[in-house]
Amino acid sequence: MNESDKLEGEHAAAKAEAPEKGNVGSKEKKAEGENESMKESMLRLAAEFDNYKKRAKKDIDSAKMLGAADLMRQLFPILDEFELALLAISKSTDKNLMKGIEMVYSNMSDTLRKYGLREIDTSGKFDPYKHEIVLARESTKEPGTIIEVIKKGYMFNEMVLRPAAVIIAKDNESFAEHQQDSEAKQE
Repeated sequence: MNESDKLEGEHAAAKAEAPEKGNVGSKEKKAEGENESMKESMLRLAAEFDNYKKRAKKDIDSAKMLGAADLMRQLFPILDEFELALLAISKSTDKNLMKGIEMVYSNMSDTLRKYGLREIDTSGKFDPYKHEIVLARESTKEPGTIIEVIKKGYMFNEMVLRPAAVIIAKDNESFAEHQQDSEAKQE
């Protein structure tokens, strides 16, 4: 074996190794690419899971609020009856009975208020989102002004659970026109 054969052999061996080194480099790049892809996938999955947790918490909170609102609605007849009892007992001479009913009503109202129940304000003008017109009566007050409350309305947080049933003022002209229309229909 001469030196040229020896050099050719080394050269051939170097060529054989060169593609392998190239393969190793491309394998590393491929592995790095797969690694980056997996990282991105894991980050996306983590973000999706975080969004799921937030959505689930929001859904649970919403369900709790709707459940509490339903309970509040079921208590409205009891509140109404307490108010009627207070009106009826105010004419009584039994002050202890009156004080006892007032205390129970007050405790119940305070507890419900603590959990977010509020009476709807009925002073001022009619608000179609919070009030229900039962009757419009001729009055010297500005038309649309609430002049009497028939049944209290309630809100739970920002949700109207029961609109206030009210009587509003209407102007004398519209009252006269309405009367004329009614008389014309009867004839």
